[in-house]
Amino acid sequence: MADPATLQTRLGYNFRDTGLLRLALTHPSVAHEQGAPVQHNQRLEFLGDAVLQLVLTRELYERFPTFGEGPLTKARAKLVNRRTLAVHGRELGLGPHLILSRGEELHGGRERPSALADTYEALVGAMFLDGGLEVVREFILREFAAAFGGLNVIPILENPKGELQEFLQARSTEAPQYHVVASSGPDHDRVFECIVQHAGIELARGIGKSKKAAESEAAQAALARLKQERVEREA
Repeated sequence: MADPATLQTRLGYNFRDTGLLRLALTHPSVAHEQGAPVQHNQRLEFLGDAVLQLVLTRELYERFPTFGEGPLTKARAKLVNRRTLAVHGRELGLGPHLILSRGEELHGGRERPSALADTYEALVGAMFLDGGLEVVREFILREFAAAFGGLNVIPILENPKGELQEFLQARSTEAPQYHVVASSGPDHDRVFECIVQHAGIELARGIGKSKKAAESEAAQAALARLKQERVEREA
């Protein structure tokens, strides 16, 4: 195992309980090799996954108040998945710090994407237990700052209107049209209902706190409907 002080410097955090750090770095192969009860990082990985989801969900929720559950869920999925977690693990240089079985070591376990992703989540879980939510939140947001890309992350990660237009362009040059058909509520809390049409045919409706949000929800619903119809035709 490489010097843990080097890793803690990269993390920007010094563990009070270094046993938690060691546990986060212990690959399950160690237990399999020894054939005896040995603690490894899978439980911390389970916890770290939940902490990552919570922190990133809250950040997306607060940054983008006009977007609904669908776009936010897809944005989160693109921010945090096995591939991106492995990249983060590699950038932190986790490989040399992993505690592996001899067999896993011989088969390239230190650079295995699944091992790096799992260990990254386990480190998040360990940091949460050792330092608390605010400490790990600062770490996560620092790690994902580039992925958030300022305030434009949702349009980049989730653009249902653009997706719908591309989908329809495969069969027609005509662009979809959006129309607000109803609005309700007081001026400070308006709710808009929008329809999206193509070639004079209504595809779907959406509701939102702004015209833009309603259009986005309508496009999302239209995409879901059209994709489902395509699946049914091809079945």
